[in-house]
Amino acid sequence: MLTLIFISLFTLTVAAQKETVEDKEVDSLQTNLAEEGLIVVDTLVKQKVVINPLAPSKAAFYSAVFPGLGQIYNKRYWKVPIVYGAIGAAVYGYTWNNNQYQRVRTAFKRRQAGFTDDEFYDILGDDDLQNEQENFQSQRDLLLLVSIALYALNIVDANVDAHLKQFNVDDDLSFDMEPFLDLDPVTNNPSYGMALIIKF
Repeated sequence: MLTLIFISLFTLTVAAQKETVEDKEVDSLQTNLAEEGLIVVDTLVKQKVVINPLAPSKAAFYSAVFPGLGQIYNKRYWKVPIVYGAIGAAVYGYTWNNNQYQRVRTAFKRRQAGFTDDEFYDILGDDDLQNEQENFQSQRDLLLLVSIALYALNIVDANVDAHLKQFNVDDDLSFDMEPFLDLDPVTNNPSYGMALIIKF
C-alpha cells in the first residue's frame, strides 16, 4: 500500500515537472526565434470577456434597495450625483408643496369654522385660499409621481447599463465599405465598384 502511494506521488511529481520543463522550453524557443526574426509572434492578445448574466439583475436590485448603488456597482460613479440630485429635487419639491398645502388647508378650515385669525386673512379671500389649497395639492401629487418615476428610472438605468457593459463591440462584429478597382483580364478595362465586407 505504501509502495503504491509512493509510486503514484512520484509519477505525479515527474509529470508536473515534465510539463513545466516542456512549457519553458517552448516559450524560450519561441522567444529566441522571435528575437532572431525567424518567426512572427502575434502581438495581438485577445482577452476572453466573461459575461455575468446575473449582473443586470444585481445592479437593478442594488438600485432598488438604495438609489445610486446600482450605478456604483456598474462603476458609473459620475451618475450617482445625477441620481441623488434628480430624486432629491423631486422629494424636496414634494415636501415643500405638502407643507404649503397643510398651512393653507389649516387656514381654510379655520376660516370655514368662523375664525378670522389665520395667517392669510389679510392677504387672501376665501375663494383664493381654496384655489391655493388646490394648486399646492396638485403640485404635491405631481411631484410624488415624478419622484416615483425617477426612482424607477434609476433602477432601469442600472439594469440597462449593466446589459450594455457586456455588449460585444469587438472588431470582428463589424461591416466595412470600401471602393475597389478591378481590371478585366481580357480587355484590360477597369471596372469600379463598392465592396461591402461583413465580419461575424
